[in-house]
Amino acid sequence: MTTSSINILIQRINELSRKQRSEGLEEWEKAEQEVLRQEYLSFIRGQVKETLSKVKFVDDPPIQ
Repeated sequence: MTTSSINILIQRINELSRKQRSEGLEEWEKAEQEVLRQEYLSFIRGQVKETLSKVKFVDDPPIQ
């Protein structure tokens, strides 16, 4: 997923969230919102896993 596509995804999630607070959502909008949230969470989890896969632990010798 590219940065622009994640931004579009976030915009749509925010639109649905605002509508939910103001007038409520129809069933199909609730389903769309859940699908978008799962896609977003999947993207974030992937980013975290990628970042953590690059972490290297260094075992420093104890200070004497």
